[in-house]
Amino acid sequence: MRIAVTGASGFVGQHVMRTLLAEDVDVVAVLRPTSIGHFKESVEVVSMDLANHGHDPFARMGRPDALIHLAWGGLPQYQSNRHIDTELPIQLAFLECCIRSGLKHLVVTGTCLEYGLQTGELDESQPADPVSSYGKAKDLLRRDLERLQAQYGFGLTWLRMFYLYGPGQAATSLYSQLKAAVARRDATFAMSRGDQVRDFMPVQEAARCIAQIGSRGIDGNIVNLCSSHPQRVVEAARAWLREWNASLELSTGVLPYPEYEPFAFWGNRAKLDSLLGAAT
Repeated sequence: MRIAVTGASGFVGQHVMRTLLAEDVDVVAVLRPTSIGHFKESVEVVSMDLANHGHDPFARMGRPDALIHLAWGGLPQYQSNRHIDTELPIQLAFLECCIRSGLKHLVVTGTCLEYGLQTGELDESQPADPVSSYGKAKDLLRRDLERLQAQYGFGLTWLRMFYLYGPGQAATSLYSQLKAAVARRDATFAMSRGDQVRDFMPVQEAARCIAQIGSRGIDGNIVNLCSSHPQRVVEAARAWLREWNASLELSTGVLPYPEYEPFAFWGNRAKLDSLLGAAT
């Protein structure tokens, strides 16, 4: 089996690539020209700018059996119009070209922000109601892909990612900022009150799930990629400090809550577990 991965050098992509390379599949990393050289020579790499992907990007990738599409620009500016005005048309044009050329299985990462300001435990049966530009763009892409699926009959799994954390995460994330503060031996760390509830998931576990869905040809439609364990943000920060054996005072209440997120929400992962269990 041949699997192509876009965004292979990104936070999630690096871990997905590591997982896939340990399996008995052929893997090709699809990277922007500026990211070439990120992987060792033993990894097959295709240099491609999704905004200028050429006549047949599917053929350039070697006509893979599955495409795991992780690429997306403009983050972490979740409210930027770039997501709708620039990223959405680029992503759709690239994926539609691959689908028309014969792609049979597509896995795309969406976001929990597609649920908008809905609170509590969220499952895939609840309607999308995004309020952020990023969430709106992702939801629009999903709807366009579902229309293409009805026409071309390819397999589609849309993974709504919740709060992944771990090595390689963007420097602006809570996890990376806290780790940097520990490395600097700061005495305090400024954050929000931290009493908001989120669904945190290690990126390594998420990568394992993504790789399994891609390599096993699972057609799951919308699937939450989450832990199903609600946790206060401040408790997650304290858990990371314990893991690092670090002592640092959390200065809560300094930063405001994001307006595009509800106060307390987490995912239901029953569908994810069912799909992965059925495929084992």
